[in-house]
This record gives sequence, structure tokens and C-alpha cells, in this order.
Amino acid sequence: MTVKKKKFELWTVVSLVLLATFLLFLVYPMFGLLKQSVITPEGQFSLAEFTKFFSKSYYTDTMVNSMLVTVSVTAVSLILGIPIAYFYSLYKIKGAKALFVISILCSMSAPFIGAYSWIMLLGRSGVITQFLLGLGIDIGSIYGFKGILLVQSLKFFPLVFIYMNGAFKNIDNTLMEASANMGCTGVSRLFRIVLALSMPTILAAGLMVFMQAFADFGTPMLMGEGFQTFPVLIYNQYLGEGGQNFNFAAALAMIAVIITAVVFGIQKFATSRFKFSMNALHPVEKKDAKGLSGFLMHLYCYVLVAVAFLPQLYIIYLSFRNCSGAVFKPGFSLGNYEAATKKLLGRSIKNTTVMGILALVIIIVIAVLIAYLVVRRSSALNNTIDTLSMLPYIMPGAVIGLALLIAFGKKPFALTGTMTIMIIALVIRRLPYTIRSATATLMQISMSIEEAAISLGASKAKTFVKITVPMMANGIFSGAILSWVAIVTELSSSIILYNQKSITLTMSTYVAISRGNYGLAAAFAAILTLITTISLLIYLAVTKSE
Repeated sequence: MTVKKKKFELWTVVSLVLLATFLLFLVYPMFGLLKQSVITPEGQFSLAEFTKFFSKSYYTDTMVNSMLVTVSVTAVSLILGIPIAYFYSLYKIKGAKALFVISILCSMSAPFIGAYSWIMLLGRSGVITQFLLGLGIDIGSIYGFKGILLVQSLKFFPLVFIYMNGAFKNIDNTLMEASANMGCTGVSRLFRIVLALSMPTILAAGLMVFMQAFADFGTPMLMGEGFQTFPVLIYNQYLGEGGQNFNFAAALAMIAVIITAVVFGIQKFATSRFKFSMNALHPVEKKDAKGLSGFLMHLYCYVLVAVAFLPQLYIIYLSFRNCSGAVFKPGFSLGNYEAATKKLLGRSIKNTTVMGILALVIIIVIAVLIAYLVVRRSSALNNTIDTLSMLPYIMPGAVIGLALLIAFGKKPFALTGTMTIMIIALVIRRLPYTIRSATATLMQISMSIEEAAISLGASKAKTFVKITVPMMANGIFSGAILSWVAIVTELSSSIILYNQKSITLTMSTYVAISRGNYGLAAAFAAILTLITTISLLIYLAVTKSE
């Protein structure tokens, strides 16, 4: 009796390589972070750092602050974003495409740039503040909770707008007509029918806003003053000027992971309570926005988007103003850009481009492989890889940066300050965007097309490269553009890992702001805005978004 040899399976090797990669660059660093949080410098197991956190109100207040501002930002973003998405999807709003494009652009900018701009507008010496004081109106301080709430809400509500726009378009018009026939119209229909049908998307949008707001480092660092949040506390404990406590920083990072994991679990549970499917065979027909209600709809949309876009316009304006340190002077020139060329502009652009492209190529390759393994070759191993790949989605950037620094900051790796560790962080942080987009696209592609190619003599590998990947192109590219924009605006992990050799445009902007070189910061920020704008135009051209 002859024993049949097991056929060599290339995809099994791919799965094992991907698993090993995640174990090395994600699980191993997170284990190192956990180890440092419970092991003292003398090598003893101890929960002293966790006890320290929960025994002092100064630290627990920071957790309360983060939860308070993050929940508030999520709520306000939903309150702002849902109505504009509703008006945009169900009514004929003039200039709708421009509103949509500007909203996406608002969501793609780095949050701390908005914070910097609002400080210039509403800070103690801000243009609007001084103007109102001249009229005898004191608007108070923008710093602290309300400043962070303002900046993050205006930054993140476009994400809700984009998400909800897709959800509202999927509602079948027959449901709307049926509700109208039963006397359910207007605001009542919005809450009882439209929002109820859109609840899974509302929860998904809320989760995305929550995670990004919770992980945001730049905005609370610039505007928080006495209102300290978790990412800022982690940074100060690890790299702050007031003293370093690596073990306590690691403990804080683990607490942050637990908090976000709990929130993610609650969102998943809530979403499971709203499982249903819809087929928009009869898409909702947009109505004319006429009369007083139409005027109010237009006013709401225009004012909201204009206010959200104001910081970016003001940054570009400031980049051409004459400036000396933190003082802007009368007149315009290219002086800020000239100063930027002497302050690492070339290196910043080069690093941003090189690291961004390398990270994006790696992200695309891994995302395509994982999407194929999950959709076409589902197994316990591949599902484990998919789960691991999504873990960074619920981890603040400061946590990932800290974990990588602990894991690869000494021999035998010693990658601290190199472009390599920056690229690793960017890939880990931004991989989930492209994976989810590629996976969703492949799930919509019939397996019969690949089977037909194989039946005609094409090998599995050739079918994958020549047939499957090209059919996934739109989904891959859409996710890749979103990953790219997130890469070039990354701050929370970069601030822990960078040095002068690996500095990026985002870091150069932040450093200039923190040192009071406002004109220089405006020039860096304007160039960063230009890059995100070009990325957005490419994204819209390829996906043909409306």
C-alpha cells in the first residue's frame, strides 16, 4: 500500500508567514509592554504600577477626562453628522458635491492642525477673540475640555457624514412610502424608521469616532492645559520632561488597551442586536429642498461645513503671512516657506514620501493576502490572522509606539530612531483600513470567475494574480488611499519613535508649534494639507464617489 504524499500548499506557507509576522511585530511587542507593566526593574512580579494609578485621583481623573471628552466628542459628532447626511441623501442640496468633497478633506487632516488653527482664531490672542473683545464680548478660554470638544467634533463629524450617507442610500424607498401611508412622516419617520434601519452604521461610525478621539494625542497636548488625557499622560510618563517612569507608562498603555477593547466589545454586542439585511431595489428619491425647511437645511449644511473647513483655510492664509516666532506681522511673503526649507522641509517631505510609500506597498500586499485567505480559504488559522490584524484598530497610537520602542529599542534589534521602526508602526496602525476594504470587495466577487479561469488551464497562482487581484482593484485602492492619508498625518505613535533623521511633515509641524514657531508651523501644515488634498482627489477620481 502506497502512502499518498500530502500536496505542497503555497497558501498554507503564506498563512504561516503572516502569522509569524504578526507574532513578531504585534504580539511580541504587546507582550513586552505587558511584561514591563508588571515586572519591576529588579525582576520581581508586581502590580504596584496599576495600584499607583488607581490609588491617586490625579491619574484616575485623567482616565475620567479621556472618557468624558471622548464620549462627548462621539455624541456631538453623531448629532452634527447624522442630520447633514440625512439632508444630503434625501434632499436636493445645491452644491452637494462640493459639500461632500470639503467634508472628506476636513476628516483627512491631522487633528492637531485644527487645534493649532483654532488657537490662532480663538486663543487668548486669537483674531476672533481680540475682535470680540473690542466689541466688549468675552468668549472665555478655548483651552481645556471645551476646546478639545470643539476641535475633535469638527474634525470627526465628517466621518459620520460619510458613513451615514452610504447607509441612508441603502434604505428602500418602499419602506419610506409605507411609513408615510401609515401616517409616520417628518421627524417621527426619521427616528422611528430611518435611524432604526441605520443603527448598525450609526454604531460603526460612533466606534470609529470614539477610537480616533480617544487615541488623539496632538489636540489635548496643545489645548488641554490642565485637562490631561490618557495619550498625553502616557507620553509624559515615558518621554516627558518631568521625569520618566517606563514601567508606569507601560501600565497606563495596558489600561488604555483594556478600555478600548471593552468599548469595542460593547459596540459589537450592540451591533449584533440590530442584525437585518436590506436591498435597496428602489433607492430613495431625493426631494426638492424648498421653502423655509429647505432654507434651514441649506443653512445648516453650509455653515457646519464652512466652520469645519475654516481652520485649514486659515492655516494656508497664515503660511503666507510675515511672522517672527509666535508673532504674525503685517504683509505677505514666502518667508515661512523659505524658513521651512532651512528647517528640515526637504528631509521631512522625503521621509514622509519614502516611508509612506514603503508602508503603503507593504500594507497593500498584506491586505490582499489576508483578504484572500479570509474570504476564499477560511480556516481557524486564517481567521486568527484576520483578528490579529484588526487589533491595532482598537489601540491608541501611543500604545503601539511604546510597545515597539520596548520590543525593538535594544539589542538584538535596536531599531529606535530608524525609518524601519517608523514603517513598522505605520503598517501596523493603518493596515486595518485596507484589509477591511479589500475583504468587502472580494466578498462581492463571485468564485465562479476564478473557477472558470482554472478550468481553462490557468494555475491557481496565475488566477490569483491575473484575475482575482485586478477584480479587487477598486476596493484595494480605496482602502490604500485612506491608509495613505492616515499614514502621512500620523502623530501619536511617531512622536514616540522619531528622531531628526526620521522626522516627517506631521512631526515637523508639531515640533514647530510646540516651540512657538507659528509661521514655520503654518508652512509645514499647508504643505501637509496640499498632500492630503491631492490624495483625496485621487481617491474620488478612482472610486467615482458622489
